[in-house]
Amino acid sequence: MGLDKIRTVLRSPRRLGLAVATVAAVALVAGCSPERTAQWGRLGLPEAASDRAEPMGHLWVNTWIAALAVGVLVWGLIIWAIVRYRKRGEGVPRQTRYNLPMEIMYTAVPFVIISVLFYWTVRVQNEVLDDTKNPDLVVNVVGEKWSWIFNYEGAAREVGEDVHDIGTMEQIPSLYLPVGETVTFNVSSPDVIHSFWVPAFYFKRDLLPGQPTSFQLTPTKEGVFAGKCAELCGTYHSAMIFEVHVVSSEEFEAHLKQLKADGQTGQLMGHGDQHRISGLDKKEDGE
Repeated sequence: MGLDKIRTVLRSPRRLGLAVATVAAVALVAGCSPERTAQWGRLGLPEAASDRAEPMGHLWVNTWIAALAVGVLVWGLIIWAIVRYRKRGEGVPRQTRYNLPMEIMYTAVPFVIISVLFYWTVRVQNEVLDDTKNPDLVVNVVGEKWSWIFNYEGAAREVGEDVHDIGTMEQIPSLYLPVGETVTFNVSSPDVIHSFWVPAFYFKRDLLPGQPTSFQLTPTKEGVFAGKCAELCGTYHSAMIFEVHVVSSEEFEAHLKQLKADGQTGQLMGHGDQHRISGLDKKEDGE
């Protein structure tokens, strides 16, 4: 670019703004890692790690596309009305009491949009909540003040009996899952409302006291993923975190055997004894 051309661009505010925006966009894209760029394509979702992720991800992205389309249409109509009907003199514009075609349009179009989104939401919901009667593993999850208990039904595994892992406020628990195996999660809470959420699974389920429920999914990617309570459950809500380790079947069996060797056999369902589970007795005794 010659010096004269650069001076011409600098003299024009519109051209200058366009040039700055272009340079900024190029620099922003060039400075992003492939992982960050891929996340933009998922509109903020983390990389998927379960078989429930595909339908949920499609619903998420397509809903945002629909919202953007509606937004562009509305913004366009607003700008068109501002330009088309801007004040051109001192007289009062012609007053219109009603416009039947337009009233029908802005009444019918929202119903069409809602109907389409409702249909796809129900379809994805049915797909995500579909389950099988013969899962490879059953994990009974108990969320209570202020940590998690993970009970593994081990009768059908090499360990031969049920084992559990339990967290405290000082040490977060780890949930181990075998990759590629269908897992049934039975979730419950003995005290307040919690919410079992693993963002990479694209699935979340509330734990309501006295209302146990269940769901199924299959981990599809090995790794360590963050888990948390997505419900503001009380004073120590920030302690309601855990790690999910998706590992090979052999490593999973080894973990269950280690829990058994450590004496963590049987199942703990909480029974509302949050002090014993989380160590709050020490905290409250000192208060």
